[in-house]
Amino acid sequence: MVHTFSCLSKKFALDVESGSCFEIDDLVKELIDKRNSQQDLGDLLAGKYEISEIDDANQEIDILIKRGFLFSKPKLLPQLQITNQVKALCVNISHKCNLSCAYCFAGGGDYGQTGRVAASTKNMSLDTAKSCIDFLIQHSGNKRNLEIDFFGGEPLLNYQTIKDAISYGRQQEKLHNKLFKFTITTNGLNITDEMTEYFNSEVHNVVISIDGRESVHDIMRPDIHGQPSFKRIVKNAVAFNKKRQGSYYIRGTFTARNLDFSLDVIALADLGFKQISLEPVVLPDEHPLALREEHLPILLKQYELLAKEYLKRKGTDSSFNFFHFNIDLKGGPCLKKRLSGCGVGGEYLCVSVDGSIYPCHRFDGMEEYKMGSVMCQSPITLQSPINQKLSYYFQKSNLLTKPHCNDCFAKYFCSGGCNANNIEYGGSINAAHNISCELMRKRVECAIAIKIQNS
Repeated sequence: MVHTFSCLSKKFALDVESGSCFEIDDLVKELIDKRNSQQDLGDLLAGKYEISEIDDANQEIDILIKRGFLFSKPKLLPQLQITNQVKALCVNISHKCNLSCAYCFAGGGDYGQTGRVAASTKNMSLDTAKSCIDFLIQHSGNKRNLEIDFFGGEPLLNYQTIKDAISYGRQQEKLHNKLFKFTITTNGLNITDEMTEYFNSEVHNVVISIDGRESVHDIMRPDIHGQPSFKRIVKNAVAFNKKRQGSYYIRGTFTARNLDFSLDVIALADLGFKQISLEPVVLPDEHPLALREEHLPILLKQYELLAKEYLKRKGTDSSFNFFHFNIDLKGGPCLKKRLSGCGVGGEYLCVSVDGSIYPCHRFDGMEEYKMGSVMCQSPITLQSPINQKLSYYFQKSNLLTKPHCNDCFAKYFCSGGCNANNIEYGGSINAAHNISCELMRKRVECAIAIKIQNS
């Protein structure tokens, strides 16, 4: 399959199986589209183009086909193996939060556990945090590079435990020939200069949540007292940005309230942030902030407007990187990773404040998805505490089990979408969340158009 599309006032072709991309003209687009539909070319284009033009274009297409760059054969897909080896943990180090975000999927950080969990247990204990480290080491098999993301709630409300856990992890990695990458996702309200210095030495990546323009952010992300948080967070984030030595992202969320979200990305860039991600909210249709089908024309246009601004600023002092425009057309993830996605429920798991294991952070607090506990293991045994039935359920779901992906040109960039969204809003782990699919396809097109114009 070859996908042709228009973006940034130009036309492009993507060969889905080989990943080859080309900028094309109107004639080549029509010829490829007709081959896609297996129409007889005959005299279909006669009169619109010179016969010699058509012959020359067809010859070029035939050469690319012979070389495997167009209409290439489907990939020989590997047999995906079920694994008991864990590579990464999302550690919900705190179920407390000092913000009250309007769209929070985590119920204000407590993941629906209000009334069932005492306030004193909303922060993970150091013993439980150490058990997360032990669990990951014991169940990582021969994997040396391991990852832990401190999440919440607001993880910095349990900052000392984070530091102590990292210190413990550094001790253990030397003993077990492992290498930890620690990351933190924070709302930025409590970041200090001391924390920044610590992050520079010990934390591989820091994600700070800001929703863009002040007017948007303060409506979406007030503090727990209902007061604006933008100025306080931006002050901390700008100070952090100046001193950061290492990877970081400013991550926001856009909703039906700010369909013109490209302006929010630009606002973040104008604050001096170079690494930016803005994600679409996923909510039930009846929610006032939900993105709905009727919003798609506006949203798709916004990505293209953002791509134009991205290119305009490239190479200047006001340039920025936008997460969804990062695309590797020559290398990128291996085919196995492209088929299996994030590894939810298998290589990637989430641990709640009490040590309970879930497939990922989106399932924290859902009893039907509880997979075990990091506290139910002996330090001298490798017997898995994980519910294997649940683990297999998630691991068996991949690009090959999702019918809606078969004919999608973006499938190898998307890996079938978020399983949590598919379950909650598509009705099945192998279903599709249509809005997410449409937005992904547009992002891939913009990313390809940018990549080719920059090459």
